[in-house]
Amino acid sequence: MIKAEFFRFGGAFRGFSVSGHSGYSDAGSDIVCASVSSAVMLTCNAITEVFGIDADVSSEGGRVKCEIGESRDGSRLISALELHLSGLSEDYPENISVKISEV
Repeated sequence: MIKAEFFRFGGAFRGFSVSGHSGYSDAGSDIVCASVSSAVMLTCNAITEVFGIDADVSSEGGRVKCEIGESRDGSRLISALELHLSGLSEDYPENISVKISEV
């Protein structure tokens, strides 16, 4: 199962962590994994490369983590990712879970 956790501080998103494997299908044809991977990479690239927001982004052992400071645009981008992944978790509840934590 893919586990996505989003971190909020004072109501604003400050980061996220996504790890695991969906198990929906074989590697190379897993639409859940492809959807999540693409959305996570788009969000990280939008935060760092398009908006130029200072972020701590790491990827190791099947886990991607992104943390930002106070940033209205960054929070909105992370909110969009949360919305997307929450929609996927409704369609594929056995393959992805989404959690929001207040930090």
